[in-house]
Amino acid sequence: MKSAQRGRSTLNVEVTNVSPHGFWLLIGENERFVSFKDFPWFREATIAELANVELPSGHHLYWPDLDVDLAVESLDHPERYPLVSQARPNKRLKPTAAAVKEGRTAYQGRPKHRRG
Repeated sequence: MKSAQRGRSTLNVEVTNVSPHGFWLLIGENERFVSFKDFPWFREATIAELANVELPSGHHLYWPDLDVDLAVESLDHPERYPLVSQARPNKRLKPTAAAVKEGRTAYQGRPKHRRG
């Protein structure tokens, strides 16, 4: 009895290792390191969230649990894809009168950042 020829792999992207500094992605036959320094929104993600990655096209990665989209090229050249703030630069946050009275005048939040 002869077995049928194996088909092509349907898994085009997978997380192969996670460290305190980042994680490795196998995309096709190429492995890339994703540094938490260059891609800070992955730092607090769980391993399950990191591992749930899709490759909708050959040049685009998507993590549905984290709502993060990245161009594959941004992994090779993060300097070409600077972090971009989603905050509106023309609006300054002003403390309310109650916050001033209570001494809570410092802004506590951070703007959401995306790359790619």
